Amino acid sequence: MKLFLLTALTMCAFAANSILNRLAIESGASDPAGFAVVRVLAGAVVLAVLVWFKAGHLPLRNRRRIAGAGALSLYMIGFSVAYLTLDAGLGALILFGVVQITMFMVTSLTGNNPTARQLAGAMIALAGLAYVLWPAGTVQVDLTGAALMTAAGVGWGVYSLVGRSEPDALAGTAANFVVALPVTALSLLVLGGDWQMTGFGCFLAMISGSVTSGMGYALWYRVLPLLAPTTAAVVQLSVPIIAILGGVTLLGEAISLRLVLGAALVLGGIALAVLRLKPR
Repeated sequence: MKLFLLTALTMCAFAANSILNRLAIESGASDPAGFAVVRVLAGAVVLAVLVWFKAGHLPLRNRRRIAGAGALSLYMIGFSVAYLTLDAGLGALILFGVVQITMFMVTSLTGNNPTARQLAGAMIALAGLAYVLWPAGTVQVDLTGAALMTAAGVGWGVYSLVGRSEPDALAGTAANFVVALPVTALSLLVLGGDWQMTGFGCFLAMISGSVTSGMGYALWYRVLPLLAPTTAAVVQLSVPIIAILGGVTLLGEAISLRLVLGAALVLGGIALAVLRLKPR
């Protein structure tokens, strides 16, 4: 039950990231690139201060930083630039679909093949997510945006897998944010165009970086060693559904039958993939 609650709290933190991001960008308070840089900066500062008071140093000179910070930078850069040209729903679908493929593929290559039930559950959950997020009307996919979101999905999948071997979740997350900050900022400065941000947008990005990203990612690194890689992959499909329900509750967005049916498919698929069925 404790593991379930920690995992659910982590998914809610990820969903809150999505809500804050959407609120800032759709209201015109920030552009995606500026939001991402302030987000990483706030997470790096808050986490570094916490680790410094706890341990006195950050594990920056570590081989895990190459994979951890590199994957985090790839996710942040690809995610932020892709949304300049890609539909939000389609982008989320590409992101989480690629995360599934990445984590399942790496898991298979390491000798831990997912079971048929896990694969079936992941496919059902992904189908439910596609049903909810698929854009209405004619779908025009920007190939550059799709490629960038695919790279973001690979980055987040690798970041999640690397977290399973992180001995100190808080220190490892803080070091990843610190190392990823200059890489992300420089790349988005080149690729992201003009940065436009109001005080409200900066505030939302700081909350996202310090709380829902910084603390949420640290909690994710704390939970990951306790989860099977396939389970860690599948449960993340709940994040867009939680974010949409959060938008309904907090932003007054409308709820639809399509959302209810899609959410049921997602939760049913996750349950099929994660829960262990006891034989009679």
